[in-house]
Amino acid sequence: MIRQYELVDRVKAYDASADEDALNRAYVFSMMAHGSQKRASGDPYFSHPLEVAGILTELKLDSDTIVTGLLHDTVEDTVATIDEIQAKFGDSVAHLVDGVTKLSKFELQSADKRQVENFRKLLMATSRDIRVLLVKLADRLHNMRTLHFIDGADKRTRIARETMEIYTPLAERIGMHGIKDELEDLSFAELYPDARSTILARLEFLKTEAVETEVIEDISAELRKTLKEQGISVELSGREKRPYSIWQKMQRQNVEFAQLSDIMAFRLVVDDIPQCYQALGTIHGQYSCVPGRFKDYISTPKRNGYQSIHTGVIGPKQRRIEVQIRTSEMHQVAELGVAAHWQYKQENTSGDADSYEYRWVRELLDILEHADDPDEFLEHTRLDLFQDQVFCFTPKGELIALPRGATPVDFAYEVHSEVGDACVGAKINGRLVQLQTKLRNGDQIEIVTSKPGVPSPDWESFVVTGKARARIRRFVRSKERTEYGQLGQAMLEKAFAKNGYQSSAPALESVIEHLDVESVDDLYIAIGQGHVTAASVSNAVVNGDGAENLNRLLAEGDATGAPHGADEMASAIPIRGLVPGVAVHYSNCCHPLPGDRIVGIQTPGRGMAVHTIDCETLESFHEMPERWVDISWDLGATEDTAHIGRLNLVVANQRGGLANLATVVADSQGNIVNLKITNRTSELFEMLLDIEVHDSKHLNNIMAALRGVSVVSSVLRVIQ
Repeated sequence: MIRQYELVDRVKAYDASADEDALNRAYVFSMMAHGSQKRASGDPYFSHPLEVAGILTELKLDSDTIVTGLLHDTVEDTVATIDEIQAKFGDSVAHLVDGVTKLSKFELQSADKRQVENFRKLLMATSRDIRVLLVKLADRLHNMRTLHFIDGADKRTRIARETMEIYTPLAERIGMHGIKDELEDLSFAELYPDARSTILARLEFLKTEAVETEVIEDISAELRKTLKEQGISVELSGREKRPYSIWQKMQRQNVEFAQLSDIMAFRLVVDDIPQCYQALGTIHGQYSCVPGRFKDYISTPKRNGYQSIHTGVIGPKQRRIEVQIRTSEMHQVAELGVAAHWQYKQENTSGDADSYEYRWVRELLDILEHADDPDEFLEHTRLDLFQDQVFCFTPKGELIALPRGATPVDFAYEVHSEVGDACVGAKINGRLVQLQTKLRNGDQIEIVTSKPGVPSPDWESFVVTGKARARIRRFVRSKERTEYGQLGQAMLEKAFAKNGYQSSAPALESVIEHLDVESVDDLYIAIGQGHVTAASVSNAVVNGDGAENLNRLLAEGDATGAPHGADEMASAIPIRGLVPGVAVHYSNCCHPLPGDRIVGIQTPGRGMAVHTIDCETLESFHEMPERWVDISWDLGATEDTAHIGRLNLVVANQRGGLANLATVVADSQGNIVNLKITNRTSELFEMLLDIEVHDSKHLNNIMAALRGVSVVSSVLRVIQ
């Protein structure tokens, strides 16, 4: 263990103004608080906070952070309190310790929810002071170094996976590449021990043969000589790639170890930025550049502040190598990340995360706010943390960094949540594109918005950022509740009307306690979703038999009944789909259109499917009358809504025939959204045509216009 005076000397070596008294008091306080506690290794528990403090001294952090490292487990694992910490060590240390402390005493329903709550608290504290995250990473690093002492294999695997999925990308996000690399390697050793052992054995073999060492020395000497001839003074170092990086590349490229030709990387540290580009020009002039391997993070830094030039070349001895070029200041930031800032920020320890542009912390908090369950939050967080970046520009030249594979919708949400919600189209480099188009480095993106525009549920299938997915899911959930509630209320009012009564909230309160709902609104939603039938609730209230009658009716599945006569249709529920596919969705079997006679079929949990009254699919529901709902079109609400009408056409095989069809449809204010040729001969084509129309009358007008085209042999509407 580090001795007390050794710890103080380490801090004083790089910070002469460090609070020596606070360090000594924290050392003694932590040692006394943890007392006789032991770790899984059998060592005194106090050795852990002491090692954490030692890691923080390697990062040359201020004395408050070192004190926090010593105290970070006292509130969680001993009788010490935050108030006691505040009284003895001040507000700053108390806030830092509180930020790192897990909510182990917070009673939650599951381990996943506890992890989310702990992570939420960590993010909240980090958004106020980035040093919280530095202490947490040092804590996790020492825990991973001693992971092998834990007996349970499942527990070791869970900790290693959590480290790989959460803490490793967090370390990368703040530029702590040394900690990130070690966390990755330690997690890799636990999760994939055989793969790591194989790679290490291969690397050790190369060292034993002395081939790789000699090659690195020879390449370093030749690079140094080449640059010196151009008057460039450089500090040059060569290194092998880490086992996890090698394994990642083998997985990504699906190649064996022997097929990897660039497991060596060389770092050039020069005096200033002009020399970075001069060195780059010299290397590219002397050696062949590997296409697709050049990245300039000096002109476009990573979100964590990392700056360097990366290039791949066929270097000396015809070996494929990676070269990194940076200044000494860039190298310091690359090695220490955000910790490098604290070396010259001793006068202000507020640690405002925004000072260093760590906007991503607040974005993760935004994701947390919009996620409803732990699994969803962790999914969005992983999406937002694991990023191979692509850099794009707004029309005004602002740089936006996104994960590789991002789309214009992700870009829109990155600009602003409201821009994403209102997005209806996008232009990439001035050209109108589909919203699912993947962005590339250097693209200029212009988002087309519309004030009534709302997120589409379909976007969730192609967005890649956690922020975009969380916003879309929140919108859909909100609309689901609204639509299911409106539909359920209308169905219940109709059911009461059939019994000669009017629905009222007080009357419904009498049956709520017998259902798994908390309020009248929740009852409406349950009815709209099809979990409870409107007639069963109405009859239970009217008959006044309480729980017994309600349970009987629910078991029998009493119903509103399938529509048969004009009187029933006159009282049908007017419907419209606010968000296609949510509470009300239109069946693909018969493609109902406004103007058609329709009926609704409820499916528990999925809302109501709309069919035409003569749809053959309805025969399969003949024995389930409880699922039929009388509905009619809300024509006033469907005037501006596009619906899909499907036509079956037989067309002569003549030049320009399809062009004539498209022209006729367009002139009739329709829009072809899909075309499928189902049969063909040398003389005729049979095809299905999906057309966006306003209603059945609009489709009939298009059909009449198509019949007037000479190449059209027949036109029929597909209703099955």
